[in-house]
Amino acid sequence: MSSIPFDRYDEEFLSLTEQVRRSLASLEGDIESGGSSVESDLKMTANLLSQCDDLLKQMGLEARSVGDASAKRELLDKVKKCKSKLQGLRSEYNAARNKMDRANLGLGGSAPHSGGASNDHRERLLKTSGQLEEQNRTLDRARRVMAETEETALEITEELGRNREKIESAHGRVKDVSGLTNRARRIVQSMNRREVQQKLAMYVVSAMLIVVLIVILMNLR
Repeated sequence: MSSIPFDRYDEEFLSLTEQVRRSLASLEGDIESGGSSVESDLKMTANLLSQCDDLLKQMGLEARSVGDASAKRELLDKVKKCKSKLQGLRSEYNAARNKMDRANLGLGGSAPHSGGASNDHRERLLKTSGQLEEQNRTLDRARRVMAETEETALEITEELGRNREKIESAHGRVKDVSGLTNRARRIVQSMNRREVQQKLAMYVVSAMLIVVLIVILMNLR
């Protein structure tokens, strides 16, 4: 298989990650300045990250479809590096979203304090938000582990399939060689039988000639 399709996937992934970085930079600036486009930046970044996920799945399928084992390992290593890069971008996105939540709760350092009870309430909300965020990150990690496990299982299944084909091919060759050996054995046995028959015929003819010769000699006397 040509590497051109995979190279195109690689270029597309690079383009998407650059867009994610620009979107994250815009998001950070809006959060710092209190801009009105924070929500749209968040949605845009989340959408780009989702596109990266879909592209990585396609890249994994493309890499696993390569027949050459060495080329397959090289492409799968590229996919793993892309996954690591995407994970870093996702962490930046989660940090930016957490920062936005703090700012919305008035805990970003710029909002005035309106009382201890209000601050306690904000702190509880922030703690709850942090716990939810951590749960989301845990679920994301679990999904990534499941996806990687699925990819590994697919690779093992494909490898077992190739090994089975090799074994079946070798078994077929063994059967062919065994059939040729049996045929050669039968030919040798047939040749041995003909040799014995020819020797017997020669002995019979020789005996008959001896008898005839004796009879002729007796008649001459």
